Amino acid sequence: MAPKPAQLWCFYVAMALGFIGIAIADSPYRFFDWNVTYGDIYPLGVRQQGILINGQFPGPEIYAVTNDNLYINVHNSLPEPFLLSWNGVQQRKNSYQDGVYGTTCPIPPGKNFTYRIQVKDQIGTYFYFPSLAFHKAAGGFGSIRVLSRPLIPVPFPEPAADYTLLIGDWYTANHSILKIILDGGHRLPNPNGIVINGRGPLATTFTVEKGKTYRFRITNVGLQHSLNFRVQDHEMTLVEVEGTHTMQNTYSSLDVHVGQSYSVLITANQPSRDFYIAVSTRFASKILNSTAILHYSDSTTSVSGPIPGGPTNEIDWSLNQARSVRTNLTASGPRPNPQGSYHYGLINISRTIKLESSAALVDRKQRYAVNSVSFIPADTPLKLADYFNIDGVFRIGTIPDFPSGKKMYLDTSVMGADYRAFIEIVFQNHENIVQSWHLDGYSFWVVGMDGGVWTPASREQYNLRDAVSRCTTQVYPRSWTAIYVSLDNVGMWNIRSEFWARQYLGQQFYLRVYTPVKSLRDEYNVPDNALLCGKAAGRSTATP
Repeated sequence: MAPKPAQLWCFYVAMALGFIGIAIADSPYRFFDWNVTYGDIYPLGVRQQGILINGQFPGPEIYAVTNDNLYINVHNSLPEPFLLSWNGVQQRKNSYQDGVYGTTCPIPPGKNFTYRIQVKDQIGTYFYFPSLAFHKAAGGFGSIRVLSRPLIPVPFPEPAADYTLLIGDWYTANHSILKIILDGGHRLPNPNGIVINGRGPLATTFTVEKGKTYRFRITNVGLQHSLNFRVQDHEMTLVEVEGTHTMQNTYSSLDVHVGQSYSVLITANQPSRDFYIAVSTRFASKILNSTAILHYSDSTTSVSGPIPGGPTNEIDWSLNQARSVRTNLTASGPRPNPQGSYHYGLINISRTIKLESSAALVDRKQRYAVNSVSFIPADTPLKLADYFNIDGVFRIGTIPDFPSGKKMYLDTSVMGADYRAFIEIVFQNHENIVQSWHLDGYSFWVVGMDGGVWTPASREQYNLRDAVSRCTTQVYPRSWTAIYVSLDNVGMWNIRSEFWARQYLGQQFYLRVYTPVKSLRDEYNVPDNALLCGKAAGRSTATP
């Protein structure tokens, strides 16, 4: 995005440098001005109402460098409230900017709000998306790439180009219709197809030169389906997963679950012609496919023949691939020290939390839950209620650490946790679907996954040396996944299913990471430009 005109630019820089809630004076500032509107889009050849940002679908790509400060001024020109969230951006000490309803008031129609975000100590591939009202099914999403600082070594040569692929399942029905179905207590039908960068089959082309190597950043921005990604007659080398440089394993295809991001290197080492880029659903009763084109610059031959096939329902294949994704311990991350310098496997666990998902009818309407609690939003963002000490909005401990076996019920579920605790979370899946779970504010180590029911004896198979660190993990059918988390980021953080209808109907909760010490060293004050709503309306954001 282009910066503001010069006179406004100087004004904004002066304002930014005076804002201690974001921090480092020598870190650059980048300014974005976005207008969110409805407009006609045709992802699968059918006209439907989409959410555009500055007239674009998908939205503009955000380019940043480690520690950059991003000021993103969002004008809501929709006729209803709107919020953007930043999947994978950790919002260090600053959960107010997270852009989910538990932390941030929606932007009213006709109003604007400026997110102030620092990509503190982060590199990698992420995305943003609209978090309210099932807006995600209408678009409004885009890619975020955070590059390493110039003096920090990257463990592979600079590619000839850096491409983004936003892949996901898609409905041709307007998001408002889908929302009505969910609000009525019903399940959604299956999606109609798959889009690649907002377009259908053979509508997107990536041009390469023979002999050169390219980086492809692949993110599943869909609503429910795991997807398999592959390029005809080309292998790919995995180099990064959600901010972690990985061991550079080679794959012929890659499973990308909902909400996940991967970076691969692909070398144009085949005879000069056009090749299929194929994306298809995994673990689904009906296989959906889509394609893009890898075009050699001197090619005179179009794609032809059958689309290269991929895996369909092979769970063991996907599980083994997931276990093969490991951290490159000798590579630098956002800082010059090696990624393996933090020995997570030597730290004692202070708490174990076991999260079990479920589906049931509550008052004859479809709901989804975690440990029997189906989340319902409060009338006030939880983080604002916490900051202003507003009673009656939420209670700590409304979701238990372990499955209770109770009948599903509704509540504004918040789990308390101590700042600087080192915890183990186990996701237990008793259903026949692949689930995908995300934790805002953190990256975590995926130490183990396997079939069956997790028990303490399952720890014997944990990877305590080079497990991948990421923010979204899959849980296979009738299986478990275990993660380690260092709770070093104070705030109110959303733990949610990335199966978006399930999230919408209650399969989420908030983790309140708390310290009694009130210090800017641990957490910033509420932003002075924060929108205030619900019981927080009329409060002052002035620094005490």
